[in-house]
Amino acid sequence: MKKGFHLSGTVTEPATTSEPAVTYKVAISFDRCKITSVTCGCGNKDIFYCAHVVALSLYRIRRPDQVKLRLPISETLFQMNRDQLQKFIQYLITAHHTEVLPTAQKLADEILSSNSEINQVNGAPDPTAGASIDDENCWHLDEEQVKEQVKLFLSQGGYYGSGKQLNSMFAKVREMLRMRDSNGARMLTLITEQFMADPRLTLWRQQGTSMTDKCRQLWDELGALWVCIILNPHCKLEEKSCWLQQLQKWNDLDVCPLEDGNYGHELPNITNALPQNASHSSDSLSRPRRTVFTRAIEGRELHWQDSHLQRIISSDIYTAPACQRESERLLFNSQGQPLWLEHVPTACARVDALRSHGYPKEALRLTVAIINTLRLQQQRQLEIYKHQKKELLQRGTTTITNLEGWVGHPLDPIGCLFLTLTEACRLNDDGYLEVSDMNESRPPVYQHVPVAAGCPNSSESYLSLAMEVALMGMGQQRVMPEGLYAQDKVCRNEEQLLSRLQELQLDDELVQTLQKQCILLLEGGPFSGLGEVIHRESVPMHTFAKYLFSALLPHDPDLSYRLALRAMRLPVLENSTSSGDTSHPHHMVSVVPSRYPRWFTLGHLESQQCELASTMLTAAKGDTLRLRTILEAIQKHIHSSSLIFKLAQDAFKIATPTDSSTDGTLLNVALELGLQVMRMTLSTLNWRRREMVRWLVTCATEVGVRALVSILQSWYTLFTPTEATSIVAATAVSHTTILRLSLDYPQREELASCARTLALQCAMKDPQSCALSALTLCEKDHIAFEAAYQIAIDAAAGGMTHSQLFTIARYMELRGYPLRAFKLASLAMSHLNLAYNQDTHPAINDVLWACALSHSLGKNELAALIPLVVKSVHCATVLSDILRRCTVTAPGLAGIPGRRSSGKLMSTDKAPLRQLLDATINAYINTTHSRLTHISPRHYGEFIEFLSKARETFLLPQDGHLQFAQFIDNLKQIYKGKKKLMLLVRERFG
Repeated sequence: MKKGFHLSGTVTEPATTSEPAVTYKVAISFDRCKITSVTCGCGNKDIFYCAHVVALSLYRIRRPDQVKLRLPISETLFQMNRDQLQKFIQYLITAHHTEVLPTAQKLADEILSSNSEINQVNGAPDPTAGASIDDENCWHLDEEQVKEQVKLFLSQGGYYGSGKQLNSMFAKVREMLRMRDSNGARMLTLITEQFMADPRLTLWRQQGTSMTDKCRQLWDELGALWVCIILNPHCKLEEKSCWLQQLQKWNDLDVCPLEDGNYGHELPNITNALPQNASHSSDSLSRPRRTVFTRAIEGRELHWQDSHLQRIISSDIYTAPACQRESERLLFNSQGQPLWLEHVPTACARVDALRSHGYPKEALRLTVAIINTLRLQQQRQLEIYKHQKKELLQRGTTTITNLEGWVGHPLDPIGCLFLTLTEACRLNDDGYLEVSDMNESRPPVYQHVPVAAGCPNSSESYLSLAMEVALMGMGQQRVMPEGLYAQDKVCRNEEQLLSRLQELQLDDELVQTLQKQCILLLEGGPFSGLGEVIHRESVPMHTFAKYLFSALLPHDPDLSYRLALRAMRLPVLENSTSSGDTSHPHHMVSVVPSRYPRWFTLGHLESQQCELASTMLTAAKGDTLRLRTILEAIQKHIHSSSLIFKLAQDAFKIATPTDSSTDGTLLNVALELGLQVMRMTLSTLNWRRREMVRWLVTCATEVGVRALVSILQSWYTLFTPTEATSIVAATAVSHTTILRLSLDYPQREELASCARTLALQCAMKDPQSCALSALTLCEKDHIAFEAAYQIAIDAAAGGMTHSQLFTIARYMELRGYPLRAFKLASLAMSHLNLAYNQDTHPAINDVLWACALSHSLGKNELAALIPLVVKSVHCATVLSDILRRCTVTAPGLAGIPGRRSSGKLMSTDKAPLRQLLDATINAYINTTHSRLTHISPRHYGEFIEFLSKARETFLLPQDGHLQFAQFIDNLKQIYKGKKKLMLLVRERFG
């Protein structure tokens, strides 16, 4: 039922399999086509209307004839007499006595009291009669729910999709602004109050930490929305004043976030552009504090009363008058099109305000005027550069740049202009895109729409202007801002703009725009990031150039390569002057800029530089000249070994496809890049070094035998001696390589000769690590093998360890050189020292092997080795093991030519075994005393077993039993305090 300005009814939710049907009572008040209040029995707790309110509203709209229409209740009551009124009131009270009886009694008391407030006012309120024509009317907004929702989302800290929910609330604000709903500013005020009350702000400030990126982006959008509201072209002065007062209060709070992400460096204010040659070296601490609201507060100075501005936004046919006054000449270009000479981000903020407040045509007209202004500035900067070109090229650097970048700017000026233009070109567009809406399910489809404003003969479209302004903005040379957040925002904003550009289908008109703008950027001098001379701290153009290269390549390959090669530079890592030595690019290393703060995104920028190079390498496959040029650019401009290695791997993969023939030129590029990586990482620590070396050998093998020979001959500039022998040379002469390259005998011999030469050189340089590898590589050449052996012998007395010497000695025995093996084993033994308690030492096997070798050679060799063993080994169990092995078989069974074995077993009572026996018995005695010094009861059993082994050795000589008995008696006397242990000794040994 509709009664006056009040609609009421019931809405029934149908039954489901688990829930019965439910009916809700709904009441809606409205005024001048706007819903001003709602109530529903469902108890909805959301900022948006519940489904029942929507259902009742749609029912009234679609079926107005089925809704009973009644006059406002005051009109109905006016028609009743006294008896009818009394009857009406009593029935109403009876029907709802529990709800209204207290209120009815209170009102009755006040009406009967002549002095009551209610009797001082004429008439009575009527909720169904609607508001006065002078009252402000606005859509219903549940302020408490807005506060609760924002508070909840903020408390979740960006998790559980709360960031998306807050962005959708910002989008709702923009929608309200576009519908010119006064609730837009109200809702933003409520959101801002909750943002300012976020307890994390105080915590971050106290701890001196930065807020999270997600939170930072939400604050940016909040600040941009306030700029839109302050720049509303049709807001009342009192409204604007009220908003500015509130913004100033928030701005003055200590916890109010700073515009630049709490890093101190500030951008210029909204109403003043920087001079092109301004110095940026002033102390950042002296700059004024700028918060996320500062730009909106600065908007108080901006107004819309300028007559030139009004003519621009109100007419498509506004052109220069035939007779211009002197003051008007700067307001138009040579074609008579109007210009808008204002600080670019500020002018774009006006466009965003027009667009956001539902003035799309006006926004388009101002956008066209701004672009015409940018074109004129670009042309004038080009003319200035032509006069300075010779001087700047001689210097090789410039101090001229834009300190305020448009990409990454808090107001996103380029994104604003691009969206304004492309919205006018969308097919099947129901409304307007939101700036914050980045996630559409389907990519938009655009068509060319002729520009309405400007010259009547112009064939330009809004779509081509969108492409042009995006290229101008991203191609602008500007200094990298300070601070992690500001630098990260530059990268993020650039990626957003490029993703929008990639949505445009390139037709002939857009390709022409692309070509024209790329040529201007290349010729633009220091005002273009792609100009010939740029500032050392200029924001790199790699990501932008990668898009331009891919887009231009099918249409103008020469221009695309010229542009991409120009963009490869990264001046902040290069010499600041052109006089630096670039003849050895591999000696350059990645450095951190000397200024403060640093380039926090340098790693990302270097990876983008690598991506650009990889894209060019892929496209240039088969083109020798272009590949050579790209290689030179990589060697000159990329300073990270890991990134060059990645490029080398990419080039290798592209050059050696599985389904087609190998590209030799690109393969050589991969090899050269690999060689550069080897030189760069030769003297530095790199955890991927071994992988890099193996890959290089694989690449050289793929290139061919000449490449392998080359890296073997120049190994000292590329590899360590260990790498050269164990990986490079070993792989080069392997059976697998010979088969892979189908080498003939001369080629195999050449490779083997190079490998032997390398092996000897490496063994001389690092014998400890390379002697064994050198012997292995020289096996098939007697002279080289002898030379390698001599190097090993000469080095043995020096820094070689017993482990290295034993390894070489074993190798010599395996190769059939037992006497040489014995010599090396003797040298190794002299380097060894095995203590009494080192019965698990890794060298024990080597010692046993050496003794077995000397025993097999004969009595003389064994006699020569035993003094070394006695001197080096003090572990009783090891000595007894050696002694036992030497008495099992007769010496001299190795079958050395010219020697005969007697076949007799050796006696422990005679030399050389007597010396070993005495040393073993002494070792047992010393070890026993050492163990008894700190023995615990839980080791008693183990100790008794140790004495049993000792007895076996003691009993070897004829008087051994007497010697052992005396030894046991001594133990009983010395350690008689260890009664339990000595009892165990008596039980076992008497």
